[in-house]
Amino acid sequence: MSANKNGHVNRGANGHDASNTNGRMISKRFSDIPSAIDIPVTGEDDDQAVEIDLEDLLDDPTELCTLLENEGAARTYWMTVALAYAKQKKVDHAIEMLTKGQSAMRGGNKERLSMLTCLCWMYLWKSKEAPRHRPDSVEHGEEIKTKEDWLKMATSNLNDASRINPSFPPLFLARGVLQLLRASTRPFPRNNTAPGALDPEKAELLRGAQKSFEDAIKASHGRNMLAVLGKARAAYSMGKYAEALEGYQEALRSMPDLVDPDPRIGIGCCFWQLGFKEDAKAAWERSLEINPDSKVANILLAQFYLDQSAHVPTNSPEFIQLYKKAMTEYTQKSYKADKDMPLTCATFAGYFLSRKSMPNVEALAQKAIQYTDVNAIASDGWYLLARKEHFEDNYEKALDYYGRADDARGGADRGYMPAKFGAAQLSVLKGDFGEAKLRLEKIIQQSKNIEAMILLGTLYAEEVFSSQESGVKEDKTTEYKKAVGYLENVRTAWKDPKKNLVPDASVLLNLARLYETEQPEKSLQCLQQVEQIEFDQIPAADKPEETDDEVAYKNAMRENLSPQLLNNIGCFYYQSEKYDLAREMFQAALNACVKAGEKLEGMDTDALVTTISFNLGRTYEASGMPDEAKTVYEGLLGRHSDYTDAKTRLAYIALRRDRAEEGPKAVSALYKESSADLEVRALYGWYLGRIPSRKRPSNVNEDLEYRHYKHTLQQYDKHDRYALIGMGNLNLMAAREMRRDSESDKQARSKTYTKAVEFFDKALQLDPKSAYAAQGIAIALVEDKKDSKTALPIFLKVRDTVKDPSVFVNLGHIFAESRQYSKAIEHYEAALTKDRAHDSHILTCLGRTWLSKGKSDKSLSSFKSALDYSIKALEISPEQVHYKFNVAFVQLQLATMIYNLPETQRSLEEVQGAAKGLEDAIEALDAIAKHSNPPYPKHDIEQRANMARNTMRRQLERAIQAQKEYEEKNASKIQAAKEQREAELRRREEVREAAVRAENERKAKIAEERQKIAERDRELAQARAADDIARENADMTTDSETGERIKRKKIPKGRSGGGKRKKKEDGITDDEDSGAEEGGSRSQRKSRKARRGSGSEEEKPKTKKRRLAKKGGEKKDEGKYKSSEIVVESDSDGDDGADEARKAMEGEAGDDVEMQEATNGQTTTAGGDSDEEEQVVKTTRKSRRGVIEDDDDEDIEADTSAVAATHQEDSPNTANEDNDTPMAGTAVADDDDE
Repeated sequence: MSANKNGHVNRGANGHDASNTNGRMISKRFSDIPSAIDIPVTGEDDDQAVEIDLEDLLDDPTELCTLLENEGAARTYWMTVALAYAKQKKVDHAIEMLTKGQSAMRGGNKERLSMLTCLCWMYLWKSKEAPRHRPDSVEHGEEIKTKEDWLKMATSNLNDASRINPSFPPLFLARGVLQLLRASTRPFPRNNTAPGALDPEKAELLRGAQKSFEDAIKASHGRNMLAVLGKARAAYSMGKYAEALEGYQEALRSMPDLVDPDPRIGIGCCFWQLGFKEDAKAAWERSLEINPDSKVANILLAQFYLDQSAHVPTNSPEFIQLYKKAMTEYTQKSYKADKDMPLTCATFAGYFLSRKSMPNVEALAQKAIQYTDVNAIASDGWYLLARKEHFEDNYEKALDYYGRADDARGGADRGYMPAKFGAAQLSVLKGDFGEAKLRLEKIIQQSKNIEAMILLGTLYAEEVFSSQESGVKEDKTTEYKKAVGYLENVRTAWKDPKKNLVPDASVLLNLARLYETEQPEKSLQCLQQVEQIEFDQIPAADKPEETDDEVAYKNAMRENLSPQLLNNIGCFYYQSEKYDLAREMFQAALNACVKAGEKLEGMDTDALVTTISFNLGRTYEASGMPDEAKTVYEGLLGRHSDYTDAKTRLAYIALRRDRAEEGPKAVSALYKESSADLEVRALYGWYLGRIPSRKRPSNVNEDLEYRHYKHTLQQYDKHDRYALIGMGNLNLMAAREMRRDSESDKQARSKTYTKAVEFFDKALQLDPKSAYAAQGIAIALVEDKKDSKTALPIFLKVRDTVKDPSVFVNLGHIFAESRQYSKAIEHYEAALTKDRAHDSHILTCLGRTWLSKGKSDKSLSSFKSALDYSIKALEISPEQVHYKFNVAFVQLQLATMIYNLPETQRSLEEVQGAAKGLEDAIEALDAIAKHSNPPYPKHDIEQRANMARNTMRRQLERAIQAQKEYEEKNASKIQAAKEQREAELRRREEVREAAVRAENERKAKIAEERQKIAERDRELAQARAADDIARENADMTTDSETGERIKRKKIPKGRSGGGKRKKKEDGITDDEDSGAEEGGSRSQRKSRKARRGSGSEEEKPKTKKRRLAKKGGEKKDEGKYKSSEIVVESDSDGDDGADEARKAMEGEAGDDVEMQEATNGQTTTAGGDSDEEEQVVKTTRKSRRGVIEDDDDEDIEADTSAVAATHQEDSPNTANEDNDTPMAGTAVADDDDE
């Protein structure tokens, strides 16, 4: 936008006069009203008059009206006195004067017309100051006119004046202002008008106002600036801000001293609406500069700084500075200037609302509503009243005021978003969540409001949480998705730097809670973001000193955070098996509890400390640190002796350490003390299932563990999920051990599986996300129905949910059943790492799977792995006879495997080891057969031992003898093969080393060649440098006067290959001189060659005559050819050095022409005899164009003869005559200008 458009022609921004920067401009409103007026009166003397002081008028104009009426005063006296009253803001007296003046006029309609117009303006003035609605506090009978009343009176007067003379120019302006006021006070209709569109009736009024202002402008031939301002105001109200801006700027250009009204205010408002807020600020500041008492400029600047403060954090020093400046420096000044100004009242009401000063809010908001002619300010007033009532829990009133605030801005699809949001908040407070959701969803559809998204997402999240806590079997998937969607949209909006939003911890905490079950990693991310928010909010005084140890510094910082937050983060680390991080978090949470207790003396942190300490103990357990866990639990019991959970964990630790004595004692003592506690009953049931000496009965109903779970369900809690799952597992085990010989056996077995599934299904009904119940059903599917295809996805899903070893064990079972031994082994080994490195059952499963894999792959190493795992299981539980049988069985299988292997695939040591294992197996089988509860029938075990003793022993003895003979016989062959292989390896190593040496030699040779090339390049560069120095010395001569070395001046040259002709004093050109100069360059080249070849004296150049060439002819060949020769001084000492350097360069070029061409890009041209050979060197030196001027004629001749070469333009013909090669070059500048 040009400077003129901004309203400053030869002035500063927005009409600022550069010559009077500190001067105030005075308003010209009422400037034509004199300080006193003489009213002629009837008397003895015709010159008698009564002087009326217009600056000190009577409060009651009745006496003045009587005087003017009695004396038959002219219209001008009536109007002057009325305007004097108006100047003093006594508009009611002015209206009275004008009304009585109309009645007193006897001059006809012409005089009455002016008074009607003036009276219309007074009514418009009163309309600006009148309330929009009749106040409720007005006493009965008291008459108070509203804006609408005054506008009706103004309309009536205007119509009367228009009937007298509709083309009266002042009427155009009055009609335009009247229509503007009517448009501004018109309420928004509640219809489906699109956002941003104007109400049709209001638009019609504004178009009418524009037409009236245009008529006023035409009537004044473009000089009525008030009409220009009115037209701009109408455009502004129609939303045509660029057009309005042009109008305000036009008024300012035409009347730069216009102050009241001030077009700079309008310019600033247009800039604001167009998004140029800094420009708006500059315009308002200029307005305030020329009129420091401007209430409008003050309050608009206050709005600017309030807007700025909204873009910075409320707890920052910048916010405090901006807000304080807005309120104390500008708003307060505006309020002092006019206590009824609507925008100022609304601004102060917002301030008092934040201070909870509700009486002030009520009074100021009512003023803003009553006295404004701008619907947006009225909307703000109603909104402030709604906020007040909302704070005071007057929900009905608040809802009514929110509705009025919304309606004032259009309502429905338009309206005021904060008011709509406030109404939704009220719906939440009243418990009407359905209505609140509808309101919020409508807000989000219209504006993507962040606050609305937060509230709506929170409502859906709370609905999900309530459903989870109540245990209602209702699908809340839709609500869950909506809650996550809205809250994640808010989280994404925080990342937009343009929106400048501050992250809200409550949003992240709700998201963390939503993600807790399904996506714990996302939940942890949310909590970590909350942690960072709290880090940023720690006061500088509470922050510890920074150290190099970042971990220690962070832990010190965490002491200032919420213990609950740190505890939750630790729990997620625990779930993801990051036990070290979990331990750090729990310890930091404990430290935070201590610090919180120090800061808040009344805060009870005992419950927090107890919970966090228990979590820390569980983390020690998971980390394989039972002693530390035991210490924590004992500490908890020292503070709370009745803390059953801590006792339960201590009993469990004792049971895991010693299953024979200490463990059972601790569990039994705990059960006796707290038998009613479901957690204790669960631990006791788990212990009953793992009593080493217990043999399970054939009837599951007689099993102690089964009866214990049944008692729990019948007497304590029929919905105890652990008992239900335990009974299902026991039925699975019973079905697994049942016979399946006959059809009736198979049916009984299937019924037992079905009963197990019923228990699991009941547990799933109580907890649809019970992974153990789902796992039980999958096991039944595999074992009873052989349906691995259906069961495998269940196991995989459970594995992703529960980090329990049993899940991996079951997956190992199903993969082993499907002969996928590698996957089965992988899952068994994963189960071992899950806190059960010494679980004999998993080790047994691994041994069995390795044995199956060995049989399938005929792999000796697999048999050995099977034996290793079986021995480990036996070492852990040596009292278990079936583990002893497993070791013996694997030893027999290993012996059979080694015996069947050919001699080439086994060694003597392996056969002897198998024989030893066989003896151990025979001994173990004999002992097992004598056991009271053997795993198999005694006869079968004895028969297997006899077979090993009688048959396998002899087989292995024969195998040992055969293996010895084989290895002795083939020892020499094996040695020869070893030597041959070693020789082959040595040969390969020698070949490799030879190749490495060859490669190193090649690289060294390349490096040497590159070094030589680089050295040659350096020598050539030095030679070129020496040549450049020689050329520079050749261009220098000795000044005959001072004796100093100066640059030689060049003799002017001719246009067509010769030097420039020397003019005689009479102006005649000497052809002989020209000819001498023309041939000088070539002859001197030849003379230099002759000196190098024979040392003869320099030959004199031939004199040639030539014609003068025209300038036009010169320019045709200009730039095609040029010489690139060196100017040297014949009598200088540096000449020899230059020749030597040139010889050296030519000699090197002869050695390696290709290398020189590749390196320097030069071309060597031969021309006949060897003494005529010359290397052409291109130079880029600028053509020096100067005339050698010397006082001594002899010096001129000497200098001329000493010039070795001049910058001439050789034509092709001349070049060929002297056996010279023409060269293409850049254009040579014309020398005529010299």
